[in-house]
Amino acid sequence: MALSSKLPHASVMMIRPSAHNPGWSLLLPIVTLVVLIVAEIFKPFPGVTAVLAAIVVAGVVSAVHHAEVIAHKVGEPFGTLVLALAVTVIECSLIISMMMSGHGDVATLPRDTVFAGVMILLTGVIGVCLLAGGRRHHVQEFKLDGINAALGTLAAILAFTLILPNFTTTTPGPSYDRKQMLFIAIATLVLFAAFTFFQTVRHRDYFLPPGHDEEDTHADPPSGRDVVASSVLLLISLVCVVLGAETVSPTVELALENVGAPAGTVGILIAAIVLLPEGVAAVRSAHANRLQTSLNLAVGSTIATIGLTIPTVTLISLYKGWSLSMGLPPMGMVLLMVTLFITSISLRTGRTSILPGIVHLVLFAAYLFLSFVP
Repeated sequence: MALSSKLPHASVMMIRPSAHNPGWSLLLPIVTLVVLIVAEIFKPFPGVTAVLAAIVVAGVVSAVHHAEVIAHKVGEPFGTLVLALAVTVIECSLIISMMMSGHGDVATLPRDTVFAGVMILLTGVIGVCLLAGGRRHHVQEFKLDGINAALGTLAAILAFTLILPNFTTTTPGPSYDRKQMLFIAIATLVLFAAFTFFQTVRHRDYFLPPGHDEEDTHADPPSGRDVVASSVLLLISLVCVVLGAETVSPTVELALENVGAPAGTVGILIAAIVLLPEGVAAVRSAHANRLQTSLNLAVGSTIATIGLTIPTVTLISLYKGWSLSMGLPPMGMVLLMVTLFITSISLRTGRTSILPGIVHLVLFAAYLFLSFVP
């Protein structure tokens, strides 16, 4: 009798599909992990690179989905922080894996990836969000205090990491020396930590949708069982991304070199893979008239990406003795400064329409075109 009374409880704790975790989201991390183990045991075999590349993409999609489930449970603005941290772990893993492979110009890979992420988020993702939201809802509102704080923090971090290295005199060129690298890593972490405290503790209300209570009312939150399942599967997905990227990165870099792709293509590819699912989530929120969530995702992810990726890569580079070339070339600096200027103007009033979205998308198209036709 005692044994039978425990059986229902055990069945409740089993991981089962739900509205928040459909069947594909439960199977995909397990399948990718099994395929990764099989590929590692029986490699090399024909098509192993394509299989591993598919594993990386599947791991990214799965990780972001389960991070979204956890984010929905904890609510805003903690939810966007969970998503940003998951994306940052993936991005750091891809960058470090490709740097360890030793192919191509690894000194500029962190710079190219971070710059690509900034441009994708601030011009591409925000542009599509403003366009999609403005087309459906005409005018959308958000809280200006939080966005102003985020843009101010972001501008300082970008200046430290991507612009200032071009003008220091201790070492020539777009590089810091070891002491400067360590200082910038600490300064960037301090700015990220200060913004996170501001966003989640001191002024959390600045990042909540205007006119809404703190509770997420647009959909029922996931159950505790969904959150536990997503937490476990998120870790599995991140492991698949890290191990798959480490194996496939040398082949990808060699293939890009053989076709004569520009030097920054690898960085754009990494950023696009990592940020695409999160970008889709931001666009969905804007389309559902939750522009505050979209902007939290886009700008918050940009801060987290730089605030955590640069210190992580810097510390590993110092340990490994790698050199980093962080300063952007002149064209990149111009695009970055124009992007920050346009973003600050587009988001200066707390109300947006369709026109700023078009401006951001044209700027994004210019970035992509000039990356391939400099």
